[in-house]
Amino acid sequence: MTVGQIPQAVERPRSAARTGTGAVRSGGLPRTSMTARRHRAFYMFTSPWIVGFLLLTVGPMAYALWLSFTTFDGISPNWSFVGLANYRELLADQVTWDSLSRAGVFALTSVPLSIAAGLALAVLVNRPLRARGLWRTLLYLPAVVPPVGAGLVFKALFNRDSGAANGVLNIFGIDAIAWLDDPYARYVILMAVLWGAGNVMIISLAGLQDVPRELHEAARIDGASAWRTFRSVTVPLLSPVLLFQAVTGMIASVQTIMPLLIAANPTPAGVTAIPQTNYMYMMHVFAEYFALGRYGYASALLWVLFVLILIATGLIFKLTSGVVFYNVDPEAKK
Repeated sequence: MTVGQIPQAVERPRSAARTGTGAVRSGGLPRTSMTARRHRAFYMFTSPWIVGFLLLTVGPMAYALWLSFTTFDGISPNWSFVGLANYRELLADQVTWDSLSRAGVFALTSVPLSIAAGLALAVLVNRPLRARGLWRTLLYLPAVVPPVGAGLVFKALFNRDSGAANGVLNIFGIDAIAWLDDPYARYVILMAVLWGAGNVMIISLAGLQDVPRELHEAARIDGASAWRTFRSVTVPLLSPVLLFQAVTGMIASVQTIMPLLIAANPTPAGVTAIPQTNYMYMMHVFAEYFALGRYGYASALLWVLFVLILIATGLIFKLTSGVVFYNVDPEAKK
């Protein structure tokens, strides 16, 4: 073979591979084999989450749904299938509706306050401050504290006899207040929620840093004030972040167990002694489960809450569809 014939000899196998069936890639593996390998890799990497989701989420939910049609109490083998009796009972139970209304009022109060507080903190630490990283860390630290630890802290702070809150009031000659009893117990829960606003701050801070500076500069050139720029430029661009916080905050607030954590007797026997203003829906579920042993009825309560959360989430998306702006290129949808 001459030197001039070498390129032709090399080119022939390549052209043959290109003009063949098309099932062979340059690496020598069939295209179907590469696709199968990618599918196997995908399921191998996602299998821990899939297994955990099926065993720890779908499985318990299905079991709770089955329990909601029974009179099972968790111990006795003498139980029966009652169909929709538990659901009919909870619809006629005034305690259920009262606790649900308190949970709704708490969500409507705590979610806007936590979003506003977190956004205000995010705007503050987004400015060019000295030791800005330290301030961000300090403001976020309360959100890292587990709910049980936060409940114990607030229970100690607002204790009537030895709490720091009444100690401050005594300095000014004000009598001690029973913070953990009605009607002040609800304010302690709100303060506990605002104490953990650092979680909202971090998410809002990430959204603020994604706002283009060019829009702020253009508004400043047009003569807009800082408040007008924030209201007309920053907030609309943050609307997806605020929507996310509203939905997740609503779900978390109606499922809060903080009233039980700051209760004087946080046990199944003491759950019925929780102050009336703090006896919200999850406290009623806890009482039915562990204080009264009505697993079937409590499971029905949880499934009703699940359906109500789905409805509330859908309403939030529906009502905010015209005021939430997504920074997406229309060409990207094609």
